[in-house]
Amino acid sequence: MDNIRVIEGDLQARDLRFAIAAARFNDYIVESLIRGAVDTLRRHGVSEKNIELVRVPGAFDLPLIVRRLAASSRYDAVVALGAVIRGATAHFDYVAGECAGGLARAAADSGIPVAFGILTTDTIEQAIERAGTKSGNKGADAAVSALELANLMRRLDT
Repeated sequence: MDNIRVIEGDLQARDLRFAIAAARFNDYIVESLIRGAVDTLRRHGVSEKNIELVRVPGAFDLPLIVRRLAASSRYDAVVALGAVIRGATAHFDYVAGECAGGLARAAADSGIPVAFGILTTDTIEQAIERAGTKSGNKGADAAVSALELANLMRRLDT
């Protein structure tokens, strides 16, 4: 294993550009995810001029807009943020599944990393925990993934 060349991304900002696509539905949760993502990118040296926030109505709408953002060639990575909280109907399953699948297709089709920062929880309390309290901030986690993947993509291109 000592002779194996390992290629991985790092967390250096360099001149990377990011789009954050965030749902307005469950905004009281998503706002915390946005703050976590922006703060993380800034702490890693990403200039505010290299971060753009695009708002969409809900998580179901994210794949279309993320696909457009990724295809624009303006960004090195896209961070998708939202919160889908289970209710008493099957609505949760459809929204969460279509959102996840659509975001994966957007990344695969565009070749641009799409970081998945969509909370899919059973309760509001679980969402609050994952948006900056007991379980950390999943928006921040998604931003770290986006940063690492953007750097990895650059390394793979050289």
